[in-house]
Amino acid sequence: MRLAILGTGKIVKEVLATLKDVEEVELKAIWAREHSREKAVDLAKKYDIASVSTDYEELLACGDIDTVYVGLINSVHDAYARQALLAGKHVILEKPFCPTEKEAAELIALAKAKHLFLFDAVSFLYMPNFRFLQQHLKDIGKVKLVQANYSQYSSRYDAYRQGEVLPAFDPAAYGGALYDINFYNIALVTALFGAPEDFHYLPNRGFNGVDTSGILNMRYPDFAAVCIGAKDSESPCFCIVQGEDGYLKVEGAPSRMPKVTLQRHGGEPTTVNENGPLPRLAHEFKAFAKMLKEHDYDKNVRKLEITRNVIHILETSRRAMMQS
Repeated sequence: MRLAILGTGKIVKEVLATLKDVEEVELKAIWAREHSREKAVDLAKKYDIASVSTDYEELLACGDIDTVYVGLINSVHDAYARQALLAGKHVILEKPFCPTEKEAAELIALAKAKHLFLFDAVSFLYMPNFRFLQQHLKDIGKVKLVQANYSQYSSRYDAYRQGEVLPAFDPAAYGGALYDINFYNIALVTALFGAPEDFHYLPNRGFNGVDTSGILNMRYPDFAAVCIGAKDSESPCFCIVQGEDGYLKVEGAPSRMPKVTLQRHGGEPTTVNENGPLPRLAHEFKAFAKMLKEHDYDKNVRKLEITRNVIHILETSRRAMMQS
């Protein structure tokens, strides 16, 4: 994979730190808006990236690049991904993919029409610990309840409390807990069980209407799930799938999925970490590069079905919240 990186923010810095040790990916270029050019130059020097650009059309015309990673604010994902696909580039979209179902459907259709890969960068989907979770669902019997809590005091919340609205808490930029931190809970539940029959979001809203935390209730035919996401407070993070014969527990945030515990009724718990020493984002980039190399479009399409379900839940819940 010959990759160009878009952006200079926190997630981009984590991606760059990860990719220096992922041999399947060649970092070819970094793009930033003009006012962030110096940040891009510094990152290029640090990670030995040959090209720095502020001209997106020029970047997309480069024949030495086959894939673009979009690590920009949520509200511009669609525009930058669409332009890259039209230029014949594969695209990796940082979560939450796109703000709306319409945008997501159009991007997926465009990628299919041009026979290009379109990846949703949901890190845990490619982790060995997630596979362990999937494989051992059968061991806990009929599922009765799912609880997921990802609560982490945002590094930008102090500013918000003082009245400063950064993109992370700006409704116009699709900021807030639902599209950010609770995204992982919702993606985890839908990746395991598919789309719910019904769902309802109960937000805590700040002075500008943004959801600083909230609870999403999801109804499946035989069980209920609750997804708690908070950027205004913190608590231990976990996900528990409770079955009649035992439970599975993700020990920690789903974005990292550091350990998984299997507890069968009446037995001894088994806690595993099959992720190994790789950084959390390495698994997804290795998987993306492998799909590209093997032309595995079918796997890419299957993963995008999870994306469709998640975006439907996010957009529908947000619309209901904004109308209330």
